[in-house]
Amino acid sequence: MRDSRRARIVLGVLLSAALIILTVDHRSGESSPLRQLRAAGAYVFGTAEQFGVGLIRPVGAFVQAVASAPSAQRRIDALKEENAKLRAGLVAGRLDADRAKELDRLLGLAGTGGYKVVAANVVARRGLPGFEDAVEIDVGTGDGIQRDMTVLNGDGLVGRVLHASAHTSTVLLLSDPASSVGARLEGGKEIGVVHGVGENGRLVQFRLLDSTASMSRGGRIVSFGSKNGRPYVPGVPIGIIERVESTPGELTRIAYARPYADMTALDVVGVVVEAPKRNPRDAVLPGKERPR
Repeated sequence: MRDSRRARIVLGVLLSAALIILTVDHRSGESSPLRQLRAAGAYVFGTAEQFGVGLIRPVGAFVQAVASAPSAQRRIDALKEENAKLRAGLVAGRLDADRAKELDRLLGLAGTGGYKVVAANVVARRGLPGFEDAVEIDVGTGDGIQRDMTVLNGDGLVGRVLHASAHTSTVLLLSDPASSVGARLEGGKEIGVVHGVGENGRLVQFRLLDSTASMSRGGRIVSFGSKNGRPYVPGVPIGIIERVESTPGELTRIAYARPYADMTALDVVGVVVEAPKRNPRDAVLPGKERPR
């Protein structure tokens, strides 16, 4: 009981002293004798406040980052998806531009040779019993396509239609070992047969029927043509001779030619649905002037 009374007295004295000091300091203003003590207190407590803020700020930033992480991740995912769509659009644009160029070249070749064609896209590479190199195209009997029609692209001969269904067709490529095409050397009447030798169509074999006829590297070969233009129409560029074999005593001469059409990169092709009214001879070969 006595201790509590003493504590109250001490507290009252301290409060009275504090009020007196505050009153004197306030009335004295800048000339207050307590100015230095007040500045020291402000420095101590201000430093403590800055330290507390510096300690709390990173913690607050971390808490805020954790709280906003799901929305940030969603934004990142959305940006990634948008970028992927933009990239896909650019790729599609490039593909469309490339196909447009291929189609222009195809139509130019067809116009020069007088071939009526149905344009098509190669949609798959196919392997068939007895055949190595074949592709599927996206046109069929519904588009007027029939078996044994010539297939070409803007560079030259591709092959022939092996089978046609309502909406798709199978094309046997020039490079297939089972493929054979009647062919002729540029600028002459020497004829022979082109056979595929596989190897992804890098080369084809040209067997010239006259063993005494002149044949050399750089010579160009075109299709000779079949009866009624099937399976092959005349005048389609086939390839350029790269190597001539030495065949002494043989009845034929053999050479290997590089096809104009790249059999490993086929995209836009054309199926010849109507043969030319006259043989274009060598007019379709690259560098030749187109007939007027």
